[in-house]
Amino acid sequence: MALAAAPGQGMLESVLGAINLGTIVLDHARRVVVWNHWMSQYSGLPADSVVGQDFFALFPELNGKRIDSAVRQALRDNFPSVLSQTLHKAPFALFANDGARAAGERMQQAVAVTPLDVPGLARHCLIQITDVSVAVTRERLLRDQALELRSQTFSDGLTGIANRRHFDVAMEKEMRRAKRSGTPLSLLMIDIDSFKPYNDHYGHQQGDDTLIKVAHALAAMLQRPADLIARYGGEEFAVILPEMTPDHSQVLAEKMRERIAALGIPHAKAELTGYVTVSIGLATHALEHPSDIAVLLGEADRALYMAKGAGRNRVVRFSAV
Repeated sequence: MALAAAPGQGMLESVLGAINLGTIVLDHARRVVVWNHWMSQYSGLPADSVVGQDFFALFPELNGKRIDSAVRQALRDNFPSVLSQTLHKAPFALFANDGARAAGERMQQAVAVTPLDVPGLARHCLIQITDVSVAVTRERLLRDQALELRSQTFSDGLTGIANRRHFDVAMEKEMRRAKRSGTPLSLLMIDIDSFKPYNDHYGHQQGDDTLIKVAHALAAMLQRPADLIARYGGEEFAVILPEMTPDHSQVLAEKMRERIAALGIPHAKAELTGYVTVSIGLATHALEHPSDIAVLLGEADRALYMAKGAGRNRVVRFSAV
């Protein structure tokens, strides 16, 4: 690296060479004055090929970028800058090794530009570059783990669909939205018919397998991103249908009932059918029939009770009349 001859120059060069970050110094004309060993190692450019050159002529891809304005502000206005890592992840062509260079995988960087007032000389600026690849990787891993944990927290451990907690959060959000926008919000309460006798006859392992099959078959019927099916408890499921009218919801509920019947899962204790079926209760919040969450749940639950009482394997829509 080029430094004016002075006592202690060797010591200064040793210090700059030992620093574990990129160190570049530009003079008032934006020529490279210092290019330390770290920069040579990770850029692949030896100091003697860089020092004395116009920095932005050497690296034209940085012209007009944030580093360009940061250098101008440092030299002209004596103003330091720290580049946002979110917006400027890897401004310099720096590579951890030859494999990364061949693959074009740049080192993740944190960049700071600091004005330098040098006695007897026009203002210089210091560019410091830190390798934050490990920190970025760790942050990404932690974020992925947090998302996985959140997914587990909001998913039913057996069936993989949303759990009761997820249902409660989604229901509150969708009810607020329905009231704000004046759109309908329908709710289905679905129960597997005679499931206790099924478990007693076939065993809990087969009961769990059937819960999984029913949950997946019901979930496959939902096509819109905002629709949500959750395991509400035991053999009971709840389906949130935002912006869906009672008529359309009833059509979907009937298709769901038919789909489960079509699975043909044997049920020796189902006296009327001989296979697994579901009963469904339907209720809708609408402008002409406003309600809150507790009321809507109660109405759907009463409709489900009526479906059970009327012989099971059917859909009943709640009516206030």
